[in-house]
Amino acid sequence: MRAGIGRRDKEYPWGAEAGAGSAMPDGPPTSPAAPTALLARGSSERSVPLVVHSVYIASTSGDSHKAQVALGIVEALARRSVRVGVFSPVVHQAGQPDPAFEKLRAAATVPLTWHDTLGVTYSEVHANPVAARRRIIERYSAVAAQCEAVVVLGTDYTTVGAPAELPLNAQVAADLSAATVLVVDGRQPGSVRTQAEIESAAFRLSPVLAVVAEQCLPGEVASVIEALAGLPAPAYAMTDSSPSFPADDVANLVMDHTSRVVTPLRFEYSMLARAQAEIRHIVLPEGSDRRIIQAAAQIDQLKAARITVLGDPTEVRKLASELDVDLGSVNIVDPSDGWTIELYAAELAELRKAKGMTLEMAREALRAPTVFGTMMVRLGEADGMVSGASHTTADTIRPAFQIIKMAPDVDVVSSVFLMALEDRVLVFGDCAVNPNPTPEQLAGIAVSSAATAAAFGVEPRVAMLSYSTGTSGAGPSVDAVRRATKLVKQRPGKLLVEGPIQYDAAVEPSVAASKMPGSEVAGRATVLIFPDLNAGNIAYKAVQRSSGALAIGPVLQGLRKPVNDLSRGATVADIVNTVLITAIQAQN
Repeated sequence: MRAGIGRRDKEYPWGAEAGAGSAMPDGPPTSPAAPTALLARGSSERSVPLVVHSVYIASTSGDSHKAQVALGIVEALARRSVRVGVFSPVVHQAGQPDPAFEKLRAAATVPLTWHDTLGVTYSEVHANPVAARRRIIERYSAVAAQCEAVVVLGTDYTTVGAPAELPLNAQVAADLSAATVLVVDGRQPGSVRTQAEIESAAFRLSPVLAVVAEQCLPGEVASVIEALAGLPAPAYAMTDSSPSFPADDVANLVMDHTSRVVTPLRFEYSMLARAQAEIRHIVLPEGSDRRIIQAAAQIDQLKAARITVLGDPTEVRKLASELDVDLGSVNIVDPSDGWTIELYAAELAELRKAKGMTLEMAREALRAPTVFGTMMVRLGEADGMVSGASHTTADTIRPAFQIIKMAPDVDVVSSVFLMALEDRVLVFGDCAVNPNPTPEQLAGIAVSSAATAAAFGVEPRVAMLSYSTGTSGAGPSVDAVRRATKLVKQRPGKLLVEGPIQYDAAVEPSVAASKMPGSEVAGRATVLIFPDLNAGNIAYKAVQRSSGALAIGPVLQGLRKPVNDLSRGATVADIVNTVLITAIQAQN
């Protein structure tokens, strides 16, 4: 049942790997700033995202007039008094502005410098495509934070062949949660529809708002429009002699559309941004573990949390030197310090006296770094703790249960996994803590999981899972889920909840339409509550391994203050992400 964070790579994504944090010439500082486009202003509204309408202008060739199409949309948005910015995700050389893109920048209503609007260079894409996508998200987010709409100009296909570059554009568009306007070559009416269909298939995660056929011959405009008839999106045609199209219509489509796509890379960045927006203090009790030292240094470099590492200061610094990492402002606390142990021992003995704990027993217990770290959290000297790299789950969780204890409005401590799929994030619970929850506990798990979902920007729509949907099945397990669903509906807050419901009916709209029509949850569920640990643990691992989903967790929920467990096989990236999760939990 021990589970860490499933990842596709071993490097921490935001600035720690080669190419990810390198500055463009004369560009701004490279440390990622928290983009306010991802965060609502004010702590009471932190989980509410600001709406930014983003449109990606894409083509399949280097000689297209897509910049002209983009300019028309920018000007149309400006006429609507929209705060519109522009962005170029991939450029040839950062020091050489492109004349066509400069026209876009001049037409935008948000004043941005040339360097503000750049993502990465082609050389960075070639060196490390995933790191380049992360850098693009970071740079784009800084632009989006200032805008109501952003027009993104796709790549020009002059250094990479279309088979490689089209998927790159599609991935970037999805990472930016952008809709798409496709620009196709209208010089060959016989092939224009095939082009549009190929591009539409590539951009399946970024809804196509319009198709613009450009460079049409004057006498063949009608043929081109006829060829594109019947596509899901409206089609327009442009000729060289009349290089215009109904840009106002497209601008209206842009402002009417709000994308719900969240890729794993975008979700990881949103976690970093949330942690950076409201710094919290996290204690790491395993200072003798090399991975902990590396993770502490990275978190400190990213300014995503204040970090305290427990361990002998001399040994911790020696290990950092061996690893060639700079601990910067990381605080090192010796858990064997006699004065601190005496202070903590008195508090712990008083807290556990009903269980027979004496002062001497408390002193002995505090020799365990996880107990010492948990006491730091209990006494407010840290906001949360992350442990488990070299300790068992029991070593991490038992002190939390005993010392921090459950939050007053919580029925049961439980866990979730944040499952970052290709285009969205789902919350799976409970997959790591409660083997056979009662209906009452299952209801509590659902309520806690919905709160966790909201804290991480996922709108909670709760599905209480079973092997049957609605009234179609009977039996003890189905009855338990049915009762748990009823209990959730009786709770204050009016959660959107449905159950019992099968997994396919919960997440697939076409299945939901036949099995549970009219439901506000069926087909759109974001929080999936499994009837027991057996089902939950199997399901999250099956989804993770079969679909390549990023499984982040387990995230413990229901404690007064956050404590999270690591797998003993955790990578440095796992530890960093878990610290971010813990910091975000501590904000709420």
